[in-house]
Amino acid sequence: MTTWGILGTGGIAASMTSDLKLHGHEVVAVGSRTSASAARFAAAHGIPRSHGSYEDLVADPQVDVVYVATPHPQHAPNALLALEAGKHVLVEKPFTMDRAEAEAIAEAARTRGLVALEAMWTRWLPHIQRMHEVIADGTIGEVRAVIAHHSQKASADPAGRMLNPALGGGALLDLGIYPVSFAWDVLGGPSGVQAISTPTATGVDRQTAILFSYENGSQAVLTTELDARGSNNATVIGTDGRIELDPFFYSPTSFRVLDPEDNVVERFEATVTGRGMQYQAQAIERLIAAGGGEDPRLPLSQSVEIMGSMDAIRERIGLRYA
Repeated sequence: MTTWGILGTGGIAASMTSDLKLHGHEVVAVGSRTSASAARFAAAHGIPRSHGSYEDLVADPQVDVVYVATPHPQHAPNALLALEAGKHVLVEKPFTMDRAEAEAIAEAARTRGLVALEAMWTRWLPHIQRMHEVIADGTIGEVRAVIAHHSQKASADPAGRMLNPALGGGALLDLGIYPVSFAWDVLGGPSGVQAISTPTATGVDRQTAILFSYENGSQAVLTTELDARGSNNATVIGTDGRIELDPFFYSPTSFRVLDPEDNVVERFEATVTGRGMQYQAQAIERLIAAGGGEDPRLPLSQSVEIMGSMDAIRERIGLRYA
């Protein structure tokens, strides 16, 4: 059985650990910047070993794969630390801060014969799997457009993670990665990128609107915002119908398939135990068992390219990080 180490002790680490344990995955260690934090997390989640540094966690001989759950700017250094120690890595989204960091992770994984996977959990959820089947069987015809929104009302604390440029704050990296990745999932890589944005007082993006264009004429319209809750749904529009994904489109949810006359031709609902993060764990464990490679649902090469799209968006809106 593949054994897991958790790097980081924040909220997303707690959610992932809960889903791992709920579905029979073996979590053997956790690492934090302090021994006290690691010990508290281990006690709360029934993890047998805790480490007071990330270096000690990745050096743990009982750990096969490290889940990187630290703030955005630490994803790349933490993932590289684990890879250099011979561990496979599942790295929280956004995969990195930019494409250069993503390329560094990909190169390190390939050089060492290890698996690196972005924890874009949406890709493996049951409703997304069924959505792709509907598209592939031609039910909605040729896909012409993707519309997706992710907007939340986050903390207004200027020192908080969402507004802090030193922590990769702003709507784009934290929330916008979901609609951007969704557009990539349905339509592939765009040939053109346009974007407009409104900044916060701290200099990160408050709300951003993105338009992807494609060589075949398709388009993606994507929005994200951090100080106002939106519908958080998504639509895939084809020449013979459309798929309407309910809120929250990026988490376990339902959808409807409609024909051009708005008749519902399919309703999809799935019962998912836990939060749904176990599917990405199953994906990386399959790759590890197979001796490596890339998952067709989210190849490592695509994670690199997606960060290139995020770089292009940031360039268009003038968003800079330290």
